[in-house]
Amino acid sequence: MNIGGVHFDLKITFLIVLSTIVPMLDRYNHELTGVKAYDRFLYYFLIPALVIVLLFREPMGDYGFRLGNWKLGLAYTAVAVVGMGIILWFLARTPAMQQYYEKRAYAELLRIFWLNGVEMFGWEFIWRGLLLFAFARAFGPGPAIFLQAVPFAFMHLGKPEIETLSTIFGGAAFGFVAWQTGSFIYPWLIHWFMVSFTMLIASGRI
Repeated sequence: MNIGGVHFDLKITFLIVLSTIVPMLDRYNHELTGVKAYDRFLYYFLIPALVIVLLFREPMGDYGFRLGNWKLGLAYTAVAVVGMGIILWFLARTPAMQQYYEKRAYAELLRIFWLNGVEMFGWEFIWRGLLLFAFARAFGPGPAIFLQAVPFAFMHLGKPEIETLSTIFGGAAFGFVAWQTGSFIYPWLIHWFMVSFTMLIASGRI
C-alpha cells in the first residue's frame, strides 16, 4: 500500500502494531482469565495463531511452530541449560534477584513449572516465532534476530537491572537458536528452564 509516495508492507505494518498493542494490554492488566500465565498464553500465542491461520491464511509452521531441526535444537538446549544453570546459580542469589523473584514464585512446585511453561510458550511464540520469521522474510535473518529482541527487552522493564540490560542479547540469542533450528520450541524450553530455575533459587527451594 502506498500513502503519499511511501510504501507500507501491510503484513509487516500489522505485525508491528499488533506486537506493540498486545504487550500494552498485558502491562495494563487487561485480564481475560484471572491468571497471568493463561492471559499471556492467550495474548502471545492464541491471538497471533489466529492471525496467522485466519487472517494471513498461512501454515503455523512458517512461523516456527514445528519441531524443526530437533537434534540441533536439543543440543542448543542442553548447552544453554548447563551454561545458564551455572550463571543463574550465582546470579539468582543476589539481593535484587531474590527480592524480585521470591515474591513471584508460586507456592507449589507444580505451579512453578506448569504456569511458567504456559506463560513462556506464549512469550516465545510471539517473539521467536511470529515476529522473527516474519521479519526475516522482510529484512533478512540478521536484522530480524535483533529486531524481535527489542520489544522482548522492553517487556523486562521493572525487573532487576542486571537482568533487563542482558535481555537484548539474550533475546537475540534465543532468536538465533530459533532461526538455526527453524522452531521457537527450543528457545521456549531454555526460557522455561531459566525462569523456573531462577524462582527456585531465589525463593530458597534449592
